[in-house]
Amino acid sequence: MFKTIQNAWRIPDLRKKILFTLFIIIVFRIGSVIPVPFLDVSALQTLMEQYSGDNVLAYQNMLSGGAFANATLFAMGITPYINSSIIMQLLCVAIPALESLAKEGNEGRKKIAAITRYVTVGLGLIQGTAYYVFLRRSAIIVSDWRSGFQGVFSCAVIILAFTAGTAVMMWLGEQINVKGIGNGISILLFAGIISRFSTLVGSLVQYWQLALNGQQKFFFFVPIFVVLFLFVIWVITFMNDAERRIPIQYAKRVVGRKMYGGQSTHLPIKVAIGGVMPVIFASSILSIPSTVNLFVKKQDGFWGTFFKFFNSTSVGYMVIYFVLIIMFAYFYTAIQYNPVEMSNNLRQNNGTIPGIRPGRPTADFIAKILSRITLIGALFLALIALLPLIFGKISTMGNMSLSGTSIIILVGVALETVKQLESQMMMRHYKGFLD
Repeated sequence: MFKTIQNAWRIPDLRKKILFTLFIIIVFRIGSVIPVPFLDVSALQTLMEQYSGDNVLAYQNMLSGGAFANATLFAMGITPYINSSIIMQLLCVAIPALESLAKEGNEGRKKIAAITRYVTVGLGLIQGTAYYVFLRRSAIIVSDWRSGFQGVFSCAVIILAFTAGTAVMMWLGEQINVKGIGNGISILLFAGIISRFSTLVGSLVQYWQLALNGQQKFFFFVPIFVVLFLFVIWVITFMNDAERRIPIQYAKRVVGRKMYGGQSTHLPIKVAIGGVMPVIFASSILSIPSTVNLFVKKQDGFWGTFFKFFNSTSVGYMVIYFVLIIMFAYFYTAIQYNPVEMSNNLRQNNGTIPGIRPGRPTADFIAKILSRITLIGALFLALIALLPLIFGKISTMGNMSLSGTSIIILVGVALETVKQLESQMMMRHYKGFLD
């Protein structure tokens, strides 16, 4: 990977793209430390230390690179855009008008992208309002909206600042897509998660100091954590490129005096079809009860027991998490792949799977392969997502339990960016037939 970056740096236009991407990352990190006005920052930091569990606040803080806990300009992060993209993907399958729009080529994709931006701003406004309500109830806001004009003004400024930060982050991501290297949204997620590693290393050093001061169990758990971290990265790297190749044979056909076709190829199907999306879906669903408890604050009785069941350290939470990841993996595969359409495309191009008849048998065969591959990919995602939770429960190193989602994002973005750099270099070193 480092060799690829070094080679890319030697190419002037690629060097400009890399520098532009780094510049956008710096702008993103600057916006992540600029607090919005009318907030008691010291009281906010004290409050956020109480919510380090697996709820929407902790999850949002992880994706925003710590900006959420400090209520900065980019506190909402890129989450509204991700949610908007997921919603539009689902609607393009459910609504025929959007489905036909998605098939209109570049113009259709531009219209869907414009709708996605509007939905992103709307979701940012909703999330910003919800965050304002939470801060007001926690007595973090200096001036309440009920205290006259100044209160209404502070309310509008805080909510609009959060919403504007969402729009700016979306624009920054699009600028990386146009003038930089890699997928803009993924790069910003990558930068936000990487910025939290200093806190992780600091906690690791503290646990090692506790081990030196007499708490012998950490002599065992700290090295295990490092080995587990490296193992998870290796597994994700291995599974990211794993694929099932279905052999395809194209029939020969004569057009005029020329013969076309007759070659053998394959149809690649990635093992991790849905990527990190099933984990994000499952995490979002399971974080709702604990987030609701932030507002109702039930500790005893039936509702207290109910909300404790959805604590990330409970066995019930882990079992439901496991099941939801598998369910969402199959759901995401179902909306991404249509075996009947794939079979029809093969038949229209005179392609067949050796030993399988065209038409319905081919569709059934592809569906069977997809089902098996999805199960393997879902089990892989569930293992990666649950390992940190299980380790945190056993070792009592709760604040060291890395999110499986963040590790998958880090490794996936790094590999995808390196691949894009390699393809860009290949295009620039390729000699055409005129050379």
